[in-house]
Amino acid sequence: MGAGHKIKRVLHGGIAEEMGVEPGMSIIAVNGQEIQDVFDYQYLMEDLHVEILIREENGEETLIEVDRDPDEDFGVEFETSLMDDYRSCCNRCIFCFIDQMPKGMRETLYFKDDDSRLSFLQGNYVTLTNMKERDIDRIIRLRMEPINISVHTTNPALRRMMLGNRFAGDIMDKLKRLSDAGIEMNGQIVLCRGINDGAELDRTIRELGELRPAMRSLSVVPVGITRFRDHLPHLDTFDRESSAEVIDQIEGWQKRFREDGVNPEIPNFVQASDEWYLSAGREVPEEDRYDGYLQLENGVGMVRLLKNEVHSALKGFLDHESSLYKSLSLPEKDYLAELPERGRHVTTICGKLIEPVIWELAGQITEAFPGLSIRVFSVRNDFFGHTITVSGLITGRDLIGQLKELVGNEDPGKVLGEEILLPVNMLRAGEKVFLDDLTTEDVENAFYLPVGVIWSGGEELVRSVLGLSHREEGNRQIYESWEPDDQ
Repeated sequence: MGAGHKIKRVLHGGIAEEMGVEPGMSIIAVNGQEIQDVFDYQYLMEDLHVEILIREENGEETLIEVDRDPDEDFGVEFETSLMDDYRSCCNRCIFCFIDQMPKGMRETLYFKDDDSRLSFLQGNYVTLTNMKERDIDRIIRLRMEPINISVHTTNPALRRMMLGNRFAGDIMDKLKRLSDAGIEMNGQIVLCRGINDGAELDRTIRELGELRPAMRSLSVVPVGITRFRDHLPHLDTFDRESSAEVIDQIEGWQKRFREDGVNPEIPNFVQASDEWYLSAGREVPEEDRYDGYLQLENGVGMVRLLKNEVHSALKGFLDHESSLYKSLSLPEKDYLAELPERGRHVTTICGKLIEPVIWELAGQITEAFPGLSIRVFSVRNDFFGHTITVSGLITGRDLIGQLKELVGNEDPGKVLGEEILLPVNMLRAGEKVFLDDLTTEDVENAFYLPVGVIWSGGEELVRSVLGLSHREEGNRQIYESWEPDDQ
């Protein structure tokens, strides 16, 4: 038998503690089968009667028998959540964002994840290029779904070129195997101008659409291009006109899919990310066009959801009979009359792309609460380059430097108000740290003002600008989905 998986923690009151299992011991096998990772462990531990081979730190092995109730866990935690090493990417994609980052940033930002198990656990997108037949068989056997797949193109020769991998051309064979087994999938296309757009995009959408309903949804996102592309293939950005052309192409396919009725629960199938609409200067679609926001983490429907949540929150705040209004613990009087007496002036930070939307929402909030003043400040991305316009890639250095230009010799409180508000996606998961390792405390020290975090959701935006208490939750920094458990 192999080395097994070392136990990091034994949960109090669990079966393992009762059986005398201690941290430092290792689980070698369950029911005579060695364990590769957490999926094998969970699959084998589903039985109500299991035999677990335990190895103590001195090398002595003990076989314990466990009888458990259906909802009763064994009660241990391992050194890594995956119980195995992470699989890195073997591709050299022409559009890879990690290859476009400068040296000297923290280690986790350079890890190229291409692990199908993390696709199931965390929603990461994988290319399937490092998967063998046995890996496909295992996904099917263990029902590891939904799995999120970076397709980019179904043209074999073009995919080999785009991914820089001579084994990348068999994507449709793998997708068909998963589809035939009924494994649910979501697809992604990173669109590169003049490469996999136009007729090639039509081909990819058509062929992936033939895999419905197993292939549930497909998102199309524009390539992100930084200024750090030395020795990398030339890529062109999409402008206002070309972004509008992509939208028209995708909406044309949505109409076809709605009409063919193959999957009435997810009728539109293919979605354009919000960046296309913002770049084209178009209003994002209404909520029913997003099929339940299946691709929200891929930037599809975030703007529409944010707008709807702000509207809902404002309605809730102003409805005295609503649970939201009652949760504020306000005096029994008109809430609108409260805020103007105290007033409030804040500055909320965002990226260039989303700035018009935040101004629109700020106007609606201040209209509802006349005592409130909101400055919206969009940060120019000098670090990665001005073609990067999303909020999630703003560094602390750019933020502080540009706010100092705005403030000049004035009192920061007079210019910025009583609080600076940041969206959570600017920060590292569970921490108040920017991409360049500056912190929110660095911002506070630069301007002698408190910095608040707008946690996800339109209600949290409203609460933050009003200065009300809000819940706190972590969010993973974009392009930083992998994090070593030991760091």
